[in-house]
Amino acid sequence: MNPPKKRKIGDECRVFNEEWTNKYFFGNTGNKAVCLLCHETIAVFKEYNLKRHHETKHSEFGCKLSKEERKIKAAECVKRLKKQQELFTKQSTLQNSATEASLMVAYNLAKRNKPFSDGEFIKQCMVECASVLCPDVRSKFESISLSRRTIVRRIDSISDELTEQLKTASKDFVWFSLALDESTDNEDTAQLLIFIRGISENFIITEELLGLESMKDRTTGQDLLECAVNCVEKSGLSWNKMASITTDGASAFIGKNVGMVKLLKNKLQAQDTDSDILSFHCILHQESLCKAALDLKHVVDPIVSVVNTIRARALHHRQFKSFLEDVEAEYEDVIYHNRVRWLSLGKVIKRVWALQNEILLFLDTKKISHDFVTKIGCEEWRYEMMFAADVFEKLNELNVTLQGKGLFAHEMWKHVKSFKAKLSLFARQAGEGNFCHFPLLGKQKVPESVSAKIRDHLQSLEDEVTRRFQDFKKIEPKFNLLSYPFTADIDTAPEELQLELIDMQSDHTVKEMFNAVTLVDFYKSLSAEKFPCMKKFAGKMFSIFGSTYICEQSFSCLKINKSKYRCSLTDINLQAVMRISTSNLTPDFKKIVENRNNI
Repeated sequence: MNPPKKRKIGDECRVFNEEWTNKYFFGNTGNKAVCLLCHETIAVFKEYNLKRHHETKHSEFGCKLSKEERKIKAAECVKRLKKQQELFTKQSTLQNSATEASLMVAYNLAKRNKPFSDGEFIKQCMVECASVLCPDVRSKFESISLSRRTIVRRIDSISDELTEQLKTASKDFVWFSLALDESTDNEDTAQLLIFIRGISENFIITEELLGLESMKDRTTGQDLLECAVNCVEKSGLSWNKMASITTDGASAFIGKNVGMVKLLKNKLQAQDTDSDILSFHCILHQESLCKAALDLKHVVDPIVSVVNTIRARALHHRQFKSFLEDVEAEYEDVIYHNRVRWLSLGKVIKRVWALQNEILLFLDTKKISHDFVTKIGCEEWRYEMMFAADVFEKLNELNVTLQGKGLFAHEMWKHVKSFKAKLSLFARQAGEGNFCHFPLLGKQKVPESVSAKIRDHLQSLEDEVTRRFQDFKKIEPKFNLLSYPFTADIDTAPEELQLELIDMQSDHTVKEMFNAVTLVDFYKSLSAEKFPCMKKFAGKMFSIFGSTYICEQSFSCLKINKSKYRCSLTDINLQAVMRISTSNLTPDFKKIVENRNNI
């Protein structure tokens, strides 16, 4: 026989009887009875308990009062209790509002990569402004805590809330891809940035920082793999939903045998033999590397050297800028070339070409002998310099179109493919002495020998573009199928998509929708019952990172946050700041305050 269950007070559904207020001077606070005389609480709404408390501790109170007088006295006590409760509620509300304001300030400091100590300066400004504009509420601004330590705690709380939002969103991902890049900060710590782009069934695309891993020791492919695996699994993501991985092309990432990508593929294939994730070398890095095929070192070196000669000594640099101002030159100064900055070389050459006469005059005035003076006097070298300025400008234009957050891989490949076709046209026209698409060379009558040399440069650049973008070339048929499903060849399409493609190409309503909305909205609008495989295929393609631009941009934020003036920033604090500064999500400040009160 089973023992009888113990009775729980909560199961009895007791309620407060209003008569007890007049008889025993007790009030109802919702879930407890409170004595109106001593403010002691009784957990259970049971008349015997209230009566015993009143007779034991307040037996003489009200014994000489009439029934009507007891009623009036009890009402006064209830009114007094409510006033006290309202006061406490008001103070609690003010405190919560101050905490929420503190969170907002901390969020904006982290979002704009500002030091934590700036919170105290902001508070001082707010209090002084309040003293002038609204002196009666100055105390409310003074109650906002914005000390350095408080800002640190607030940023940690906001980062945790954003992490929870990302985890919640990731549960709906049908596909996700990763973009990884590694760089060293000013403390020689290797920082590995891992970004995720996930897409849900409703084609809601989430692009967020998945993790920042600070690596204190070696950065081999195995070390990178462990960091990435730990980050993905900690976030609760399933590996069978992974579509692709994009890296900056360093040997530790793409090594043939022990690179991080190779080791990851081996790991996933061991778990599932059908696993076949795509891997890409950042399209921006490859585009930047292509310029080496031009072999214009004999043109670039004298130009960079003359710029360095002018700017190396402060006196010469000041005098040169003053000279340009006096002669009313087109530009105010020459600019340095930095190999890290991909767009700088073309701008440097173009600026030197525009200021060549002023540079020659300045060097002659200062009696400075330089190889640039001899080179610029050579007609063939001048043509090659004009070609360098023109072709690097076109490379820069391509680079700019490939930059930015949220770009899809198929869009980026379209720009590269278009540039390759232009190079083919330029090479053919150069062989004929036609440079109509080159601003500087187009104004000159270029000798045949120079035209032939320029044609060879352009053909070499075209071949290098073809060689370097093989990973994107391999999936070009899939990109074409994604972008132009109504003109796709059914026979060459993947077998699981063929029947759905036929239905799609035969449906005029779907075709009208394709022409009316964006590509993402088009696939979002497709019926999940009629086109399940096409929606799944499109989701996978949309999730692919074409470049690691988002990582490069975030390293700029990291460099600001962990500068020589803030080198004591801990790894945990840095991770929290980076999550906030790179996130597209909006934190729920009220939820953070509520969770804080429930602790």
